[in-house]
Amino acid sequence: MKNYTITVNGNVYDVTVEEGGAGAAAPVVSAPKAAPVAAAPKAAPAAAGGAGSTKLEAKAAGKVFAIEASVGQAVKKGDTVLVLEVMKMETPVVAEADGTIASIDVAKGDSVEVGTVLATMN
Repeated sequence: MKNYTITVNGNVYDVTVEEGGAGAAAPVVSAPKAAPVAAAPKAAPAAAGGAGSTKLEAKAAGKVFAIEASVGQAVKKGDTVLVLEVMKMETPVVAEADGTIASIDVAKGDSVEVGTVLATMN
């Protein structure tokens, strides 16, 4: 019998695994150890001149790998604004139209979910 502590999506479980005979699957007994702890929301970086009218949103869950543009920078349609790491692949997030970056709403290393506003443009 072996005891493990496992954390899944913020929930902590104490797990006991018993070895079964002749390669049979062992039953797993688990119980929540503690209630999940919600992370404090991060403050968004300040925007120069307020948030823009066009939002660049995450199309997939991932982590911010690099920020290629800065607030106030003029960009053309197709220019890379930032790069997400999605499933170990670097995925560029590009400007959907010509404009000016109004805000960068994430920081390098931030985890993002689908629909998270990454930046805004005017």
